[in-house]
Amino acid sequence: MARILTGIQSSGKPHLGNVLGAILPAIELSEQKDNESYFFIADMHSLTTIKDGETRKSNVYEIAAAWLAFGFDTDKNVFYRQSDIPQVTELTWYLNCFTPYPMLANAHSFKDKSDRLSDVNAGLFDYPVLMAADILLYDANLVPVGKDQQQHLEMTRDMAGAVNHQTNQELLVVPEAYIQPHVMTIPGTDGQKMSKSYGNTLDLFAPKNQLKKQVMSIVTDSTPLEEPKNPDTCNVFAIYSLVADEHSIAEMRKNYEAGGYGYGHAKKDLLNLLLEKFEEPRTRFDHYMANPHLIDEELAKGAAKAKPVANEVLSRLRKALGFAAN
Repeated sequence: MARILTGIQSSGKPHLGNVLGAILPAIELSEQKDNESYFFIADMHSLTTIKDGETRKSNVYEIAAAWLAFGFDTDKNVFYRQSDIPQVTELTWYLNCFTPYPMLANAHSFKDKSDRLSDVNAGLFDYPVLMAADILLYDANLVPVGKDQQQHLEMTRDMAGAVNHQTNQELLVVPEAYIQPHVMTIPGTDGQKMSKSYGNTLDLFAPKNQLKKQVMSIVTDSTPLEEPKNPDTCNVFAIYSLVADEHSIAEMRKNYEAGGYGYGHAKKDLLNLLLEKFEEPRTRFDHYMANPHLIDEELAKGAAKAKPVANEVLSRLRKALGFAAN
């Protein structure tokens, strides 16, 4: 059995790009027969930038509600809040003492901000070590990563290797990167990659009127309604194609090329598709957000399953490093 570990940023309510590019592929991977998934919400990592406690708590609930709404199996797998497993901070300290300064100084997460050192806190500098602890604490075999996280995964492997070499024992499992074979790039309302930082997202869990406003804001050209249009250069069609079935995609393409089908019609069809296809997850999301104790129960259940694994890994390391009797 492969143990797969995925950290989920606690940056608030996921948008359509997060759902199609991360949530659904990860859940699909977790459903494969021989896989066991550890999914955690990285609320401790968020402290490098978010200092307000209520914002962090709300963000965690929204993220957890979204994953639960899409049916992540918390009985087969492990779903927990990072801060509920304080053992990760102990492992972070041990790893710090095996990690050379130049490695961290070369990390993209630090170098991108190194020209403004007054804005860099120690947590941001040490981010890769906490990330490594997140992975190594659970004997993870595979870690799904995108291009922006590959460097951190290699650093994790280096840290695990350094500990194993220094102690002359295989104390830590050296994880492998899992690169998704088909990574979707989800266009936003302006045609750029969908991102909260660009303000171009479609909030799949927003009330209908708010989602409608976002869909109607998708940028299109000025081709008149009656003229044929090129679906391959249209943001509306690009987003629709990522959600609809082949028959519906072919039908919309035909409408574009025939003329007499305006962008307003296309946006209306996209909105109806989103509301219809994601009706059940939207309803479940609202239910969880109205009953946050249900989210807490699921996260507590996951933490209860994760802690024995964390304690076993730490026990091995403590003994090898002389912090506990053999």
